[in-house]
Amino acid sequence: MKLKRLLFPLLTLLLVLLLIPRAQAEEVATSAKACIIIDEASGRVLLSHNAETPLPMASTTKVMTALLAIERGNLGDPVTCSRNAFGVPGTSIYLSQGETLSLRDMLYGLMLASGNDAAVAIAEHIGGTAEEFCRMMTARAAELGCQNTVFLTPHGLPCDGHYTTAHDLALISRQAMTQPLFREIVSTRRATIPWEGRPYSRVLSSKNKLLSTYEGATGIKTGYTRKAGRCLVFGAERNGMRIIGVVLNCPDWFDEAARLMDRAFQRYESVTMLNAGESLRTLPVAHSGGASVRAVLAADLRGVVMQGAIPSIEIDLGSEELDAPVIRGTPLGVVRLISSGEVIAEVPLLADADVLRDDFPAHWRRIWENWLMVENAPVTNGV
Repeated sequence: MKLKRLLFPLLTLLLVLLLIPRAQAEEVATSAKACIIIDEASGRVLLSHNAETPLPMASTTKVMTALLAIERGNLGDPVTCSRNAFGVPGTSIYLSQGETLSLRDMLYGLMLASGNDAAVAIAEHIGGTAEEFCRMMTARAAELGCQNTVFLTPHGLPCDGHYTTAHDLALISRQAMTQPLFREIVSTRRATIPWEGRPYSRVLSSKNKLLSTYEGATGIKTGYTRKAGRCLVFGAERNGMRIIGVVLNCPDWFDEAARLMDRAFQRYESVTMLNAGESLRTLPVAHSGGASVRAVLAADLRGVVMQGAIPSIEIDLGSEELDAPVIRGTPLGVVRLISSGEVIAEVPLLADADVLRDDFPAHWRRIWENWLMVENAPVTNGV
Protein backbone atom coordinates (compact mmCIF):
# COMPACT_ATOMS: atom_id res chain seq x y z
CA MET A 1 0.00 0.00 0.00
CA LYS A 2 2.80 2.42 0.89
CA LEU A 3 4.56 1.62 -2.42
CA LYS A 4 1.40 2.46 -4.37
CA ARG A 5 1.05 5.76 -2.48
CA LEU A 6 4.61 6.67 -3.40
CA LEU A 7 4.42 5.55 -7.03
CA PHE A 8 1.24 7.47 -7.85
CA PRO A 9 2.71 10.95 -7.30
CA LEU A 10 5.88 10.05 -9.19
CA LEU A 11 4.04 8.62 -12.19
CA THR A 12 1.65 11.54 -12.30
CA LEU A 13 4.55 13.99 -12.21
CA LEU A 14 6.30 12.13 -15.03
CA LEU A 15 3.20 12.26 -17.22
CA VAL A 16 2.76 15.98 -16.66
CA LEU A 17 6.40 16.74 -17.42
CA LEU A 18 6.20 14.78 -20.67
CA LEU A 19 3.34 16.91 -22.00
CA ILE A 20 4.42 18.57 -25.24
CA PRO A 21 3.79 22.32 -25.47
CA ARG A 22 0.96 22.95 -27.91
CA ALA A 23 2.02 26.23 -29.51
CA GLN A 24 1.85 26.44 -33.31
CA ALA A 25 5.14 26.54 -35.25
CA GLU A 26 5.87 29.15 -37.90
CA GLU A 27 6.15 27.85 -41.47
CA VAL A 28 9.29 29.23 -43.15
CA ALA A 29 10.62 29.43 -46.68
CA THR A 30 13.95 27.63 -46.96
CA SER A 31 16.46 26.25 -49.45
CA ALA A 32 16.38 22.95 -47.53
CA LYS A 33 14.08 20.12 -48.49
CA ALA A 34 13.11 20.02 -44.81
CA CYS A 35 14.05 22.10 -41.78
CA ILE A 36 13.13 22.76 -38.17
CA ILE A 37 14.14 24.92 -35.21
CA ILE A 38 13.10 23.87 -31.70
CA ASP A 39 13.52 25.31 -28.23
CA GLU A 40 16.04 22.97 -26.60
CA ALA A 41 14.56 23.28 -23.11
CA SER A 42 10.96 22.39 -23.96
CA GLY A 43 11.12 20.81 -27.40
CA ARG A 44 8.63 23.38 -28.68
CA VAL A 45 8.80 23.80 -32.46
CA LEU A 46 9.52 27.42 -33.41
CA LEU A 47 10.12 27.25 -37.18
CA SER A 48 9.63 24.41 -39.64
CA HIS A 49 9.16 23.29 -43.22
CA ASN A 50 8.35 19.71 -44.27
CA ALA A 51 9.53 18.69 -40.80
CA GLU A 52 7.54 15.44 -40.79
CA THR A 53 8.69 14.25 -44.25
CA PRO A 54 10.87 11.09 -44.11
CA LEU A 55 14.26 11.69 -45.75
CA PRO A 56 17.77 10.17 -45.70
CA MET A 57 20.04 11.96 -43.25
CA ALA A 58 23.62 10.85 -44.08
CA SER A 59 26.12 11.17 -41.20
CA THR A 60 23.73 13.03 -38.93
CA THR A 61 22.78 9.42 -38.15
CA LYS A 62 25.80 9.47 -35.85
CA VAL A 63 23.98 11.66 -33.33
CA MET A 64 21.96 8.58 -32.35
CA THR A 65 25.03 6.34 -32.56
CA ALA A 66 26.80 8.58 -30.05
CA LEU A 67 23.76 8.96 -27.79
CA LEU A 68 23.20 5.22 -27.53
CA ALA A 69 26.90 4.55 -26.94
CA ILE A 70 27.01 7.09 -24.09
CA GLU A 71 23.82 5.74 -22.54
CA ARG A 72 24.73 2.05 -22.81
CA GLY A 73 28.53 1.97 -22.75
CA ASN A 74 31.40 2.49 -20.32
CA LEU A 75 33.49 5.37 -21.63
CA GLY A 76 36.75 3.84 -20.45
CA ASP A 77 36.17 0.45 -22.09
CA PRO A 78 38.47 -0.56 -24.95
CA VAL A 79 36.78 -0.69 -28.37
CA THR A 80 38.48 -2.78 -31.05
CA CYS A 81 38.32 -2.14 -34.78
CA SER A 82 37.06 -5.31 -36.47
CA ARG A 83 37.51 -6.35 -40.08
CA ASN A 84 34.06 -4.95 -40.82
CA ALA A 85 34.89 -1.61 -39.25
CA PHE A 86 38.25 -1.46 -41.05
CA GLY A 87 36.63 -2.10 -44.42
CA VAL A 88 33.77 0.41 -44.28
CA PRO A 89 34.03 3.05 -47.04
CA GLY A 90 33.75 6.82 -46.74
CA THR A 91 35.12 9.20 -44.10
CA SER A 92 37.47 7.56 -41.64
CA ILE A 93 39.81 8.10 -38.72
CA TYR A 94 42.06 5.44 -40.31
CA LEU A 95 41.69 2.72 -37.74
CA SER A 96 43.79 -0.38 -38.33
CA GLN A 97 42.19 -3.80 -38.02
CA GLY A 98 42.65 -4.88 -34.41
CA GLU A 99 43.45 -1.36 -33.21
CA THR A 100 41.93 -0.43 -29.85
CA LEU A 101 40.77 2.93 -28.53
CA SER A 102 38.66 3.83 -25.51
CA LEU A 103 34.97 4.38 -26.18
CA ARG A 104 35.47 8.04 -25.28
CA ASP A 105 38.16 8.48 -27.93
CA MET A 106 36.07 6.58 -30.48
CA LEU A 107 33.23 9.03 -29.84
CA TYR A 108 35.49 11.97 -30.63
CA GLY A 109 36.52 10.24 -33.85
CA LEU A 110 32.87 9.57 -34.64
CA MET A 111 31.55 13.09 -34.10
CA LEU A 112 34.47 15.36 -35.04
CA ALA A 113 35.99 13.48 -37.99
CA SER A 114 32.74 11.62 -38.81
CA GLY A 115 34.62 8.32 -38.88
CA ASN A 116 32.52 5.55 -40.41
CA ASP A 117 35.06 3.04 -39.11
CA ALA A 118 34.53 4.41 -35.59
CA ALA A 119 30.74 4.12 -36.07
CA VAL A 120 30.92 0.40 -36.90
CA ALA A 121 33.44 -0.30 -34.13
CA ILE A 122 31.17 1.41 -31.59
CA ALA A 123 28.08 -0.38 -32.91
CA GLU A 124 29.71 -3.80 -32.63
CA HIS A 125 31.04 -2.99 -29.17
CA ILE A 126 27.64 -1.95 -27.79
CA GLY A 127 25.30 -4.18 -29.77
CA GLY A 128 27.43 -7.23 -30.56
CA THR A 129 26.71 -6.68 -34.26
CA ALA A 130 26.03 -3.54 -36.26
CA GLU A 131 22.61 -4.93 -37.19
CA GLU A 132 21.57 -5.41 -33.57
CA PHE A 133 22.88 -1.96 -32.67
CA CYS A 134 20.73 -0.44 -35.43
CA ARG A 135 17.67 -2.17 -34.02
CA MET A 136 18.56 -0.63 -30.67
CA MET A 137 18.90 2.79 -32.34
CA THR A 138 15.46 2.55 -33.92
CA ALA A 139 13.89 1.40 -30.66
CA ARG A 140 15.51 4.27 -28.74
CA ALA A 141 14.24 6.76 -31.32
CA ALA A 142 10.71 5.45 -30.81
CA GLU A 143 11.10 5.92 -27.04
CA LEU A 144 11.93 9.57 -27.70
CA GLY A 145 8.72 10.06 -29.65
CA CYS A 146 10.16 9.66 -33.15
CA GLN A 147 7.41 8.33 -35.40
CA ASN A 148 9.17 8.22 -38.77
CA THR A 149 12.72 7.05 -38.10
CA VAL A 150 14.43 3.79 -39.05
CA PHE A 151 18.16 3.15 -38.67
CA LEU A 152 19.78 0.45 -40.80
CA THR A 153 23.39 1.62 -40.44
CA PRO A 154 25.30 3.28 -37.59
CA HIS A 155 27.01 5.75 -39.98
CA GLY A 156 24.40 6.89 -42.51
CA LEU A 157 25.92 5.70 -45.77
CA PRO A 158 23.22 5.25 -48.47
CA CYS A 159 20.84 2.41 -47.62
CA ASP A 160 17.24 1.98 -48.76
CA GLY A 161 14.87 2.17 -45.81
CA HIS A 162 17.24 4.24 -43.64
CA TYR A 163 15.49 7.54 -42.93
CA THR A 164 14.27 10.12 -40.44
CA THR A 165 12.47 13.46 -40.39
CA ALA A 166 13.76 16.88 -39.43
CA HIS A 167 11.50 16.81 -36.37
CA ASP A 168 12.60 13.32 -35.28
CA LEU A 169 16.26 14.21 -35.71
CA ALA A 170 15.74 17.34 -33.60
CA LEU A 171 14.16 15.22 -30.85
CA ILE A 172 17.10 12.80 -30.91
CA SER A 173 19.58 15.67 -30.83
CA ARG A 174 17.73 17.35 -27.97
CA GLN A 175 18.09 14.19 -25.90
CA ALA A 176 21.74 13.83 -26.88
CA MET A 177 22.46 17.38 -25.72
CA THR A 178 21.36 16.43 -22.20
CA GLN A 179 24.51 14.27 -22.02
CA PRO A 180 27.47 16.40 -20.82
CA LEU A 181 30.04 14.39 -22.80
CA PHE A 182 28.04 14.64 -26.01
CA ARG A 183 27.62 18.38 -25.51
CA GLU A 184 31.35 18.72 -24.88
CA ILE A 185 32.33 16.72 -27.97
CA VAL A 186 30.05 18.47 -30.47
CA SER A 187 31.14 21.92 -29.30
CA THR A 188 34.83 21.03 -29.71
CA ARG A 189 36.59 22.37 -32.81
CA ARG A 190 39.81 20.40 -32.51
CA ALA A 191 40.99 17.42 -30.43
CA THR A 192 43.68 14.75 -30.35
CA ILE A 193 43.31 11.05 -29.63
CA PRO A 194 45.91 8.25 -29.59
CA TRP A 195 47.15 6.59 -32.80
CA GLU A 196 48.32 3.09 -32.05
CA GLY A 197 51.75 2.29 -33.46
CA ARG A 198 52.52 5.92 -34.36
CA PRO A 199 54.81 8.34 -32.54
CA TYR A 200 52.14 11.04 -32.84
CA SER A 201 48.44 11.41 -32.09
CA ARG A 202 45.46 11.66 -34.39
CA VAL A 203 44.37 15.26 -34.83
CA LEU A 204 40.61 15.58 -35.25
CA SER A 205 38.93 18.72 -36.58
CA SER A 206 35.21 19.38 -36.55
CA LYS A 207 33.56 19.72 -39.95
CA ASN A 208 30.99 22.10 -38.47
CA LYS A 209 31.97 25.59 -39.65
CA LEU A 210 29.32 27.19 -37.46
CA LEU A 211 31.51 26.58 -34.41
CA SER A 212 33.91 29.24 -35.70
CA THR A 213 31.50 31.51 -37.60
CA TYR A 214 28.28 31.71 -35.57
CA GLU A 215 28.08 33.44 -32.19
CA GLY A 216 26.95 31.06 -29.46
CA ALA A 217 27.10 27.92 -31.64
CA THR A 218 26.92 24.69 -29.62
CA GLY A 219 27.33 22.03 -32.34
CA ILE A 220 26.20 19.54 -33.60
CA LYS A 221 26.79 17.28 -36.68
CA THR A 222 27.30 17.47 -40.43
CA GLY A 223 26.37 14.86 -43.02
CA TYR A 224 26.57 14.40 -46.76
CA THR A 225 25.87 11.77 -49.40
CA ARG A 226 24.68 12.25 -52.97
CA LYS A 227 21.35 10.69 -52.04
CA ALA A 228 20.78 12.70 -48.86
CA GLY A 229 22.42 15.93 -49.96
CA ARG A 230 23.95 18.24 -47.38
CA CYS A 231 22.45 17.63 -43.94
CA LEU A 232 23.21 19.52 -40.75
CA VAL A 233 22.13 19.37 -37.13
CA PHE A 234 23.08 22.58 -35.35
CA GLY A 235 22.52 24.50 -32.15
CA ALA A 236 23.21 27.81 -30.47
CA GLU A 237 22.62 29.72 -27.25
CA ARG A 238 21.96 33.44 -26.85
CA ASN A 239 20.47 35.44 -23.97
CA GLY A 240 19.53 32.32 -22.03
CA MET A 241 17.71 30.77 -25.00
CA ARG A 242 19.01 27.50 -26.46
CA ILE A 243 17.83 26.24 -29.82
CA ILE A 244 18.44 23.13 -31.91
CA GLY A 245 17.95 23.03 -35.66
CA VAL A 246 18.04 20.59 -38.56
CA VAL A 247 18.31 21.11 -42.31
CA LEU A 248 18.04 18.11 -44.64
CA ASN A 249 19.14 18.18 -48.29
CA CYS A 250 20.22 21.81 -48.10
CA PRO A 251 22.76 23.08 -50.70
CA ASP A 252 23.84 26.10 -48.62
CA TRP A 253 23.65 24.28 -45.29
CA PHE A 254 25.79 26.53 -43.07
CA ASP A 255 24.40 29.81 -44.44
CA GLU A 256 20.83 28.52 -44.23
CA ALA A 257 21.34 27.24 -40.69
CA ALA A 258 22.68 30.64 -39.64
CA ARG A 259 19.74 32.40 -41.32
CA LEU A 260 17.20 30.18 -39.59
CA MET A 261 18.85 30.64 -36.19
CA ASP A 262 18.99 34.41 -36.69
CA ARG A 263 15.28 34.38 -37.46
CA ALA A 264 14.51 32.34 -34.35
CA PHE A 265 16.57 34.57 -32.06
CA GLN A 266 15.07 37.74 -33.59
CA ARG A 267 11.47 36.57 -33.27
CA TYR A 268 11.58 34.72 -29.95
CA GLU A 269 12.94 35.22 -26.45
CA SER A 270 13.19 33.07 -23.34
CA VAL A 271 11.24 34.25 -20.30
CA THR A 272 11.20 32.85 -16.76
CA MET A 273 7.97 33.82 -15.03
CA LEU A 274 8.25 31.84 -11.77
CA ASN A 275 11.06 29.96 -10.05
CA ALA A 276 11.16 26.37 -8.84
CA GLY A 277 10.02 26.04 -5.23
CA GLU A 278 7.80 29.13 -5.25
CA SER A 279 4.57 28.67 -3.30
CA LEU A 280 1.44 29.61 -5.24
CA ARG A 281 -1.32 28.35 -2.97
CA THR A 282 -1.86 27.12 0.59
CA LEU A 283 -4.45 24.36 0.76
CA PRO A 284 -6.29 23.10 3.85
CA VAL A 285 -6.08 19.37 4.53
CA ALA A 286 -9.19 17.70 5.92
CA HIS A 287 -8.84 15.08 8.70
CA SER A 288 -5.42 16.42 9.65
CA GLY A 289 -6.14 18.35 12.83
CA GLY A 290 -6.16 21.68 11.00
CA ALA A 291 -2.96 21.28 8.97
CA SER A 292 -2.35 22.69 5.49
CA VAL A 293 0.20 22.27 2.69
CA ARG A 294 1.69 24.67 0.22
CA ALA A 295 1.50 24.02 -3.52
CA VAL A 296 5.01 24.72 -4.85
CA LEU A 297 6.45 24.73 -8.37
CA ALA A 298 8.34 21.58 -9.35
CA ALA A 299 10.58 23.53 -11.77
CA ASP A 300 11.03 27.00 -13.21
CA LEU A 301 8.06 28.14 -15.25
CA ARG A 302 9.84 29.28 -18.38
CA GLY A 303 9.10 29.33 -22.04
CA VAL A 304 9.97 30.85 -25.36
CA VAL A 305 7.61 33.59 -26.52
CA MET A 306 7.45 36.02 -29.42
CA GLN A 307 9.58 39.11 -28.80
CA GLY A 308 7.57 41.68 -26.86
CA ALA A 309 4.73 39.32 -26.01
CA ILE A 310 3.38 39.38 -22.45
CA PRO A 311 2.46 35.82 -21.44
CA SER A 312 -0.15 35.01 -18.82
CA ILE A 313 -0.18 32.41 -16.05
CA GLU A 314 -2.98 29.94 -15.40
CA ILE A 315 -3.17 27.91 -12.18
CA ASP A 316 -5.18 24.71 -12.35
CA LEU A 317 -5.70 22.90 -9.04
CA GLY A 318 -7.28 19.49 -8.84
CA SER A 319 -9.03 20.49 -5.61
CA GLU A 320 -9.09 23.47 -3.27
CA GLU A 321 -9.20 21.15 -0.23
CA LEU A 322 -7.21 17.98 0.27
CA ASP A 323 -7.89 14.93 2.38
CA ALA A 324 -5.20 13.49 4.65
CA PRO A 325 -2.86 11.76 4.36
CA VAL A 326 -0.85 13.85 1.87
CA ILE A 327 2.61 12.77 0.74
CA ARG A 328 5.30 15.38 0.08
CA GLY A 329 5.71 15.65 -3.69
CA THR A 330 2.11 14.68 -4.48
CA PRO A 331 0.94 16.54 -7.62
CA LEU A 332 -1.73 19.08 -6.65
CA GLY A 333 -2.22 20.71 -10.04
CA VAL A 334 -0.35 22.49 -12.82
CA VAL A 335 0.70 26.00 -13.74
CA ARG A 336 0.54 26.92 -17.42
CA LEU A 337 2.35 29.65 -19.30
CA ILE A 338 0.11 30.98 -22.06
CA SER A 339 1.01 33.24 -24.97
CA SER A 340 -1.33 34.29 -27.79
CA GLY A 341 -3.93 31.91 -26.42
CA GLU A 342 -1.66 28.86 -26.63
CA VAL A 343 0.01 26.82 -23.89
CA ILE A 344 3.79 27.09 -24.26
CA ALA A 345 4.90 25.57 -20.95
CA GLU A 346 3.38 23.56 -18.13
CA VAL A 347 4.87 22.80 -14.71
CA PRO A 348 3.40 20.64 -11.91
CA LEU A 349 2.46 22.02 -8.50
CA LEU A 350 3.57 19.69 -5.70
CA ALA A 351 2.78 19.34 -2.01
CA ASP A 352 5.68 20.73 0.02
CA ALA A 353 5.21 18.51 3.11
CA ASP A 354 3.79 15.28 4.49
CA VAL A 355 0.50 15.55 6.37
CA LEU A 356 -0.68 12.63 8.49
CA ARG A 357 -4.30 11.71 9.00
CA ASP A 358 -5.85 12.69 12.32
CA ASP A 359 -9.53 11.87 12.83
CA PHE A 360 -9.71 13.39 16.35
CA PRO A 361 -12.20 16.31 15.99
CA ALA A 362 -10.50 19.69 16.14
CA HIS A 363 -12.78 21.17 18.87
CA TRP A 364 -12.19 18.17 21.17
CA ARG A 365 -8.47 18.49 20.47
CA ARG A 366 -8.51 22.13 21.60
CA ILE A 367 -10.40 21.18 24.80
CA TRP A 368 -7.88 18.40 25.46
CA GLU A 369 -4.87 20.65 24.83
CA ASN A 370 -6.30 23.39 27.09
CA TRP A 371 -6.92 20.87 29.87
CA LEU A 372 -3.34 19.61 29.58
CA MET A 373 -2.05 23.17 29.84
CA VAL A 374 -4.02 23.70 33.05
CA GLU A 375 -2.95 20.38 34.56
CA ASN A 376 0.70 21.02 33.77
CA ALA A 377 0.77 24.63 34.87
CA PRO A 378 3.26 25.32 37.72
CA VAL A 379 1.73 25.70 41.19
CA THR A 380 2.60 28.88 43.12
CA ASN A 381 1.93 29.68 46.78
CA GLY A 382 -0.27 32.64 47.52
CA VAL A 383 0.89 35.42 49.87
